[in-house]
Amino acid sequence: MINLRLIETNYDELNAKLKAKKVDDGVLAKLLEAYNNLKSKRLELENIQAIQNAKSKELGIKAKNKEDISELKSELDANKKELQSLLGIVGELELNLEKIAKSVPNIIDYDVPLGKDEDDNVCILSVLSPREFDFKPKEHHELGEALGWLDFATGAKISGSRFTVLRGDGARLSRALVNFMIDFNMSRGFELVNVPFLVNSNTLYGTGQLPKFADDLYKVDGEDLYLIPTSEVPVTNIYNDEIIPAEKLPIKMTCYSSCFRQEAGSAGRDTRGMIRQHQFEKVELVAITKADQSEAMLDEMVSCASDMLSALGLPHRHMMLCSGDLGFSAAKTIDLEVWLPGQGKYREISSISNTRDFQARRAKIRYKDDKKNILAHTLNGSSLAVGRTLIAIMENYQNSDGTITIPEVLKKYF
Repeated sequence: MINLRLIETNYDELNAKLKAKKVDDGVLAKLLEAYNNLKSKRLELENIQAIQNAKSKELGIKAKNKEDISELKSELDANKKELQSLLGIVGELELNLEKIAKSVPNIIDYDVPLGKDEDDNVCILSVLSPREFDFKPKEHHELGEALGWLDFATGAKISGSRFTVLRGDGARLSRALVNFMIDFNMSRGFELVNVPFLVNSNTLYGTGQLPKFADDLYKVDGEDLYLIPTSEVPVTNIYNDEIIPAEKLPIKMTCYSSCFRQEAGSAGRDTRGMIRQHQFEKVELVAITKADQSEAMLDEMVSCASDMLSALGLPHRHMMLCSGDLGFSAAKTIDLEVWLPGQGKYREISSISNTRDFQARRAKIRYKDDKKNILAHTLNGSSLAVGRTLIAIMENYQNSDGTITIPEVLKKYF
């Protein structure tokens, strides 16, 4: 959640940054109106409470002096009723403000390029050169079916569209990638955690998935439980409503999980192969830091994921997302896009974001420094999407006879 004090202190700047993120002018105006209404009623409530306290004190003195208190008592009774009414009004206004604020995304960092969509993202670094093939490279779905690694028909039979069964060496390579990724991240100082794949609504609210993205989640009927869309959700919320000693920061964690997304609004996109699935595996990086550590931590997490791709010999590039392509909770995001020779294009394989204190404000994640409780900064990023890494290896390491060469760094895991 954004810092609502910015509405008063930096309204024009806040409005400009939210417009850059495709937020309608009316949303902030509505938020400002709700904020001012609440502020006005709170001030009125404080005044009534001050009067009530003063009159109560006066009543005590008069009663002690055995003076007539009947009129003053009547005033106190009337004032109490007004006080109770205002308390109810303030409570309703607080809920209304929170409801509006929940739907407002994070504001962009100062160095995020302005733009409308992914076409305006900026390439800031290219790593490794794509391999030159002496034959026409195939796409992963064609290779996978021919090798018996990817079974799309059975996935559709037992679950429906956008599900895939991995078999034989395809399943072995997927497992090898998970183990390699975990070991790589642990060598960079990220603690391995294992978390539930089902979480409650408060957890999803904490990282910004609820209420805005409810349509993209799989909910358990009759229970306050949802399948996780990413392990960022449970891992970040390990510290939900906690105050962390400052000396423990930064906290760096890595986690393997399955992820579940309905992919609402993606009909017709990436219908062939494993690019866009309802269930997929990912190894995640999550960090919780002090405010002055988060920018350096973003660089560290990007380097970790990029170095992993380099260790796998996969050409990729770093893309700074423009304002119009940023996610709801992100203040700044660097995407890593891997080269897929079968498709002849770069595709996203990791997305690493600094959310500043946006998630921490929702999830009440704080740290104690100089006897004060301060909102932490949270960061998250894929390291990497396992299925897309499998795809990238298949396409980049394919041979003319349709076989796949296993990268050297994976052989001890395969």
